[in-house]
Formats: sequence, C-alpha cells, structure tokens
Amino acid sequence: MSSKSIRTNTTPTWCPGCFNFMILAGVQRFLENQMKQGKKKDDFALVSGIGCHAKIFDYLNLQGVNSLHGRVLPVALGMKIGNPKLNVLGFSGDGDAYAEGMEHLIHMARYNSNIKYLVHNNQVFALTIAEPSPVTEKGYKDKTNPFGVKLQPTNPIKLMLGAGASFVARVFADPTQVANVLEEAQKHKGFCFIEVIQPCVIFHNDAGYKEKMYNLQEKGHDKTNFEDAMKRAEEFDYNSIKSDTKIPLGIFYQKEKEVFEELI
Repeated sequence: MSSKSIRTNTTPTWCPGCFNFMILAGVQRFLENQMKQGKKKDDFALVSGIGCHAKIFDYLNLQGVNSLHGRVLPVALGMKIGNPKLNVLGFSGDGDAYAEGMEHLIHMARYNSNIKYLVHNNQVFALTIAEPSPVTEKGYKDKTNPFGVKLQPTNPIKLMLGAGASFVARVFADPTQVANVLEEAQKHKGFCFIEVIQPCVIFHNDAGYKEKMYNLQEKGHDKTNFEDAMKRAEEFDYNSIKSDTKIPLGIFYQKEKEVFEELI
C-alpha cells in the first residue's frame, strides 16, 4: 500500500509549523509499516474528538468516527466490542482527554480494552484560542484567566498508572518517536495510553522542553516496575520549566492484563 492511499487528498489546515504535522507523519509511518507486515487498511479504524488534533480524521484515509468532545474512548470501545479484531486508534487533545473526557479515560484504564489512544498535549484549548486545560501550568495567563491559573496541573502519567492502565507512555511530537511507540503499543494486548508532548506554536510554544527530555529505555528503566514508573512520572509536574526539571519519554509501564472484550 502506498503512503498516498493512507493519506486523503484533503489539504491540512493546521497552523504552519504545527507539531500536529509531526504526529500525523509518525502515525502514517506506523501504518505504512503495518501494511508492509501484511495488515490491510480495513484492519484499522480511527476515532477523534473535538479540537485541533481532530483534523487528523480528515487526513488519514481510514474508516472511523469523528466523535463528540471528550467521547473518543466510549466510541472506540463500541468499535472493539462490535469487532474485536479491529485495530482501533483513538486521538484526543489534552482538553478533550483530561477535561470533557476524564471520566472515560479513567474507566478505560480499568476496562483495559485493546485500544491505542494518543493524546496530543499542548497544555491549552488551542482551537478555542488558548483557554487553560487541566494540564496548563500554574500562573498561565490568558483572556479568561488574566490573573493567572491558580490550580496545580493534573499529571496524566501518574493518573493512568494509578487507574491501572496496562501500557503508559509519553513521547515528543517527533515522527520517529510517534511511530516507534505505536509499534510497541501494537504488540501490547490491552489499553495503550500514549501522551504526545506537542507545543502549540501560537499559544503555548516550547518553553525549553526538548532540552529537558530524556529517554527512559536508554537509561535502563524497568517498565515492569510500577513503583519506579511512578517515581519517573513525578519528575515532570507539567508546570513551568525549572533548572532541575526532567521530562522522561518512552514507556513508563507495561503489564499484560485481562482484556475487556475477551471477557464478554
């Protein structure tokens, strides 16, 4: 299958320089590799929510649903129950996943359905012009918060570990990183939570993130050790970058567990 057939003819309307282009390139690379290994296009389906991330639905030539705000995971679960052999890819933004969709996210970790879920995290509601999301750093100012955000941001990695997700990972919006983590997720049987750090070039640009990032697997992290995964998750609290900030990338935790659709 050619890359042209994986992509639609729709012209992307993301902002010039948007890191969503990098995520799209990584997903496309992953799909192309899957086709080389014998998978067919109809073996995959995608679900997106509402937000800048959701435009990926228009650019990938796959069956699926562009769902409601925060409702990616229940739609994806319905797909898996209807056709357990389908490879379902879910896409959300940080607002879509951690605000409107938070309750579904927690329960999907508990259900452990065999779904691969990518969260494009730019730490703001970018499509609606930069309101803070649950992972926006303390002190962030915009028109809706002229005196700055007062609340501590949520740590989604710790949240997913605590909720029982069987595959928890974080990467930067780099095509190689996105493709590689999807390859590992594809081998995993269960719910795969993948957060993609994706600076918004208009409203929440890279504040020195890349200089603070390191690869967990290159440092010898044991992804089967829950306690160590939680310690690594605490290294980045989603607040403004400080001199001693570390941002771990890679697979924090992975464990085989019962898969929901097989239980029913």
